[in-house]
Amino acid sequence: MERNPFERRLDPAVPRGFTQQFAEVGDGVTLSFVRGPAGGPPLVLLPAQMGTWRTYARVATDLAGEFEVFAVDVTGHGSSSWTPGRYTWDAVGGHLRSFLATVVRRPAIVSGNSSGGILALWLAAHAPDLVSGVVLEDAPVFSAEWPRFRDRDRFVHRGPVHAVAVLEKPDRRLADYFRGQELPVSPRRVKRFPDWAVTLIDRGVRRWERAHPGAPSGFAAWWAPASFGDLFRSLSMFDPDFARAFVDGRMYGTFAHADALRAVRAPILLMHARWMRLDRYGLVGALDDDDARRVTELAPRTTLVRSDANHVIHRYDRSGFVRALRAWARAERLVPAGRPPEAGPPEAAGRP
Repeated sequence: MERNPFERRLDPAVPRGFTQQFAEVGDGVTLSFVRGPAGGPPLVLLPAQMGTWRTYARVATDLAGEFEVFAVDVTGHGSSSWTPGRYTWDAVGGHLRSFLATVVRRPAIVSGNSSGGILALWLAAHAPDLVSGVVLEDAPVFSAEWPRFRDRDRFVHRGPVHAVAVLEKPDRRLADYFRGQELPVSPRRVKRFPDWAVTLIDRGVRRWERAHPGAPSGFAAWWAPASFGDLFRSLSMFDPDFARAFVDGRMYGTFAHADALRAVRAPILLMHARWMRLDRYGLVGALDDDDARRVTELAPRTTLVRSDANHVIHRYDRSGFVRALRAWARAERLVPAGRPPEAGPPEAAGRP
């Protein structure tokens, strides 16, 4: 098994009041997670594919007044173990089930973005005693099933295909992740990343790597958003075999989304971001309106909230994500009644 060169690496960006910790979850696998102060019922945050806990850094501090927040690096990501050849919903979900049982140790709200949402659904179906509520943040329910993912929703499928092509190269250049990328923003408009910009970014990434030998990659420039640095950091800490498992079909196993939704007894919050369907690309987004309707039919305790934000709602509409999660948690009585939201985390004095 190939080892993550950054496994168990401490992250200097952990917010004040939070700690980074590591948990053994069986099969020689370690999960890295960032834990907030004990401010209320547990809330477990699972990032999208190629993302790390950092994508939730600002949201975690917003929610730490009402919840005890756990932001997790999923297997194959960040400072958690890599398990090449063994990526399936059942295997990765099993690691998270062990995490809930041994670290959280009480029923938790599990919120996942994109593939993290599918893992949240897996947990609700396979570990119902450990899950009090589920947040599917623009999760590709039904669209990330085999073979629809390969045959019908070509734009969504090309993401992991492109990641494999770039990241599996022995001399991989992380900036090439942008080369040739297209993003449809309307039926008539497509954004394309120009090659000259990729070359410029490549120089910046390589300069960063020379200045920080042995560390995860990064990028910094006055004209670039801070999220650029986090993106290259997460790309360098990502096992490309996780993406390949989606491409060659290993990931899916026998996990059926409809069966899982029928089995879930916990309340669900489905946050549905922008989407469109185009002849050239298929579905541009995680799920369409028919998919969202099926979720609500199969799982009647689902609350549907639509967002005009991008796929990563908690990043592109941070306040909307926080408001929706808080309102739903109160309505479902998953937080103590009458407790006002706090602006940030209390001090973590006494945290073991």
